[in-house]
Amino acid sequence: MLSRITAAVARRRRRAVLGGALALATAGGLTLAAVTPAQAASDDVVITQVYGGGGNSGATLTNDYVQLHNRGGSAVDVSGWSVQYASATGTSWQVTKLTGAIPAGADYLVAEAAGAGGSTPLTDPNVTGSIAMSATSGRVALVTVGTALACGASCAGTDGVRDFVGYGNVTDAEGSPVPALSNTTAALRGDAADSDDNATDFTVGDPDPAGTGSTPPPTGEPARIHDIQGAAHHSPLTGKPVTEVPGVVTAVGPQGFWFQDPHPDRDPATSEGLYVFTSAKPTVARGDSVTVAGTVSEYRPGNSATNLSTTELTRPTVTVVGHDARLPKAVVLGPAGLRIPRAVRTDSPGDVEKSATFDPRHNALDTYESVEGMLVAVRHATAVGPTNSYGELPVLPAGDPGVRTRNGGVKYTGYDNANTGRLILSSTLAKVPDANTGDRLTGTVSGPLDYQFGNYMLYPTASPTVVSGGLRPGTTRPQRAGELSIATYNVENLAPGDPQSKFDKLATGIVHNLSSPDIVAVEEIQDNDGATDDGVVAADVTWNKLIDAVTAAGGPKYQWRSIDPVNDQDGGQPGGNIRVGFLFRTDRGLSFVDRSPGDSTTPESVTSVHGVPQLTHSPGRVAPADDAWQDSRKPLAGEFSYHGKPLFVLANHFASKGGDDPLMGRYQPPARGSETQRDQQAVLVHRFVGQLQAIDPAARIVVLGDLNDFEFSDTAHTLTADHSLVDLPGTLPLRDRYTYDYEGNSEVLDHLMVSPSLLPRHDYQVVHINSEFANQTSDHDPQIARVRP
Repeated sequence: MLSRITAAVARRRRRAVLGGALALATAGGLTLAAVTPAQAASDDVVITQVYGGGGNSGATLTNDYVQLHNRGGSAVDVSGWSVQYASATGTSWQVTKLTGAIPAGADYLVAEAAGAGGSTPLTDPNVTGSIAMSATSGRVALVTVGTALACGASCAGTDGVRDFVGYGNVTDAEGSPVPALSNTTAALRGDAADSDDNATDFTVGDPDPAGTGSTPPPTGEPARIHDIQGAAHHSPLTGKPVTEVPGVVTAVGPQGFWFQDPHPDRDPATSEGLYVFTSAKPTVARGDSVTVAGTVSEYRPGNSATNLSTTELTRPTVTVVGHDARLPKAVVLGPAGLRIPRAVRTDSPGDVEKSATFDPRHNALDTYESVEGMLVAVRHATAVGPTNSYGELPVLPAGDPGVRTRNGGVKYTGYDNANTGRLILSSTLAKVPDANTGDRLTGTVSGPLDYQFGNYMLYPTASPTVVSGGLRPGTTRPQRAGELSIATYNVENLAPGDPQSKFDKLATGIVHNLSSPDIVAVEEIQDNDGATDDGVVAADVTWNKLIDAVTAAGGPKYQWRSIDPVNDQDGGQPGGNIRVGFLFRTDRGLSFVDRSPGDSTTPESVTSVHGVPQLTHSPGRVAPADDAWQDSRKPLAGEFSYHGKPLFVLANHFASKGGDDPLMGRYQPPARGSETQRDQQAVLVHRFVGQLQAIDPAARIVVLGDLNDFEFSDTAHTLTADHSLVDLPGTLPLRDRYTYDYEGNSEVLDHLMVSPSLLPRHDYQVVHINSEFANQTSDHDPQIARVRP
């Protein structure tokens, strides 16, 4: 799972029926959704008022409160966020969870505990908590998760803290604290400026609470949906009130509805559909004719600046003027209708939302924007990835010219080929059935077009019908006499607490699908208590439980070698301490050379013994103190002997792609900042291989594992520089060249590289048993090579 950012990004989906955590993706390390630390000025939601004297002697207001303000240009969904309070010197934090969204330019009022006095209650707060705040000194944090902070008495710079205010004599603040308050005074951030210095940004004055709860319906000018959408990624009316917007309700969700103008304009670049955010279950029905008044907002999902925003109406007043209207005809996407350009953008605009160019004829992002919120449809589509745990299914409309894989997926061939025809079906309005890659969706699937988490999504209004494409798990033949088989397998955060069924399925894959390889490099083995963050780093229970499952499945009795990491220093799920290691069998002329085994911090080295390279530590870690491995797994080098001949194997799990811009995101071309660390890691591994080959140019070397990068990447090219290694995935035909499916793109993230001395008389195969299946055991496919050392 940790091969992308699908890895634990919290999916706070305002529009979805389902919630969850995401992952995404990917690999290398499980991280929370991107957040802005308090010590970086927030460009949207900030704390603007803090008052702790409610109900105290002399107070007029009955309640304490915290007021927020969205100073950005688009709505911000704060569902799952929290306002938290700690005393002036305390180490425990009290939590009030937030819900809903804050429109651009709007306030959001969080009522807290009431005192015995006061005469004036707060008017329609957005959220009510029960925290009794100090009137004089305390600390308030705006946090992008709902769990209590665990940072003790010093939290202003903690990840997840979006804004922070210390007032009075406190241990912690942004810069200097606000002067002490009283029963009748509040901390006031007058113009919502955020310099990251509380004393500069706030003054002390009379409490002045306001929120969006009791705001009257907006007044404004009449408008049509195409006027609101405009021919751009941002509405020309953002932040302005509009009235009498007509349309027909096309779909109803749990917190809003889509409606569409049945009388479109003549401009194909302006969408005729729009989402109305009601924050609660709408009272309208599909087919109702309505007029809507509201404020035009741009909603950016996931609170991530790299996502595109979608235009919507907030704080709406909805008037139903008729029922059972005829729905507008859905726009068919793909070769049978509205063709999606192959290029995400033909230019390099940087921020597409600020670009002066809007060209739906040539830019895929602009084409999708031109039908945002409208009813769209795909016909006779093919699943190009499996249905994931969030009920999302990537599909490709019939006739799309993407490079197809053997099993019906679509191959990711390069940075300039995002396969823009891919569309994600989401279970927001109707369940999307489980499907495997290559399954077909019969007939037409239709629903509103939305954008979430880096992808355009179609929300079917009825569950699609799926016809199996007949996909079956791959297998490989057993190794023959004189052959040594070597495999790599990312087992996705394997921990003893996982269901026994996961261990059994992994064991079946190793024994039956991979035919019990002689060596298996394993990635993502967690420690003995999994994600419990308590200092445990040993993983012998995890290894032995996997080995026992293999034996029970009819496989050989494997042995294992690994090195426990320093606690919480190798990335991945906090507390899990994932690491790489080796499984190996000793019944076929293979043995592991145990020589002064290294520890978590001792670097591996190479010596020459009578002209033969030898590892100083076996197993040992490659350059574990180098900055290239910060928050990332360190490579494990092991020396094996096969029929008396040395074999050197390096197991790897390079840094995650988390943090890279999405292919279909706001910034074009997408930034791939995570590559820098992987390139540095590749340099170190390549250098280590060079040390072995400097002693013996014919040294038998295998470098393998989850490298979190593509076969055409600089990372792969660095490792194979000077012809020191051959990357076997690159030797396969395109249709077979993939180990992972990311949002419908079949791609190579796992590699098996061999030195030229092992290349003659070898064969190689990616064994597709996971990445294309909805019931996958891991999100990676294993791969195997058979060589004759």
